[in-house]
Amino acid sequence: MQQKEPDLAGDLRLITEKFAEKFDRYREILLFYNKKFNLTSIVGEKEILYKHFLDSVAGEFLFPQNASVAEVGSGAGFPSLPLKIVRGDLTFSLFESTAKKCEFLRVAVRELELEGTEVFCCRAEEAARGAFREKFDVCCARAVARMNTLAEYCLPFVKKGGSFIAYKGNAEEEIAEAERAISLLGGGKPEVTAFSLPEQAGERMLVRVEKKRETPLQYPRGRGKERSAPIL
Repeated sequence: MQQKEPDLAGDLRLITEKFAEKFDRYREILLFYNKKFNLTSIVGEKEILYKHFLDSVAGEFLFPQNASVAEVGSGAGFPSLPLKIVRGDLTFSLFESTAKKCEFLRVAVRELELEGTEVFCCRAEEAARGAFREKFDVCCARAVARMNTLAEYCLPFVKKGGSFIAYKGNAEEEIAEAERAISLLGGGKPEVTAFSLPEQAGERMLVRVEKKRETPLQYPRGRGKERSAPIL
């Protein structure tokens, strides 16, 4: 199902005008910590603007007002931190298993004064089997894993009626491959929004999956099985 395209011109104005000070500070923090932690290979000012900031904010129309959001594999904070900058109504729980990335995320959250944003240094599959299971309106992820693996990480966090949102490049093959896994995990049919970043910066897809049913208790399986033996 094809949805409307994001308002890229409006999103770009949010980044470069309304919230320019915070995005400039975010870029400074990212580049400083990148020298120590190798957070991203994208370091040019225009590349960061389009491929990190705009790409992240482009999905904001899919997030309901005042939604509680889990992010799996937060890394350098995309899409969560740009989304939080422009959507103060959202609350975020960031799940990241690498300690140095968690250190960066906590610094960024503090320096950018992003209230309502918590960082959890743990494996997502362990968190989703415990107190965070089916507690969120939305679970999102960007550049973490193929769709069938990602669905097993993310859908267990989402309450019935909520949604799983994946930020992807050209992922038609992945989406088709993951349909059985998504259904098994309680999700509905994927809804895809395709768009192009400015100045030929890349083709992108936003994939939204509504949570139709509770996820069976055996998922996520843990011990790396989500990646080593994905649901096919």
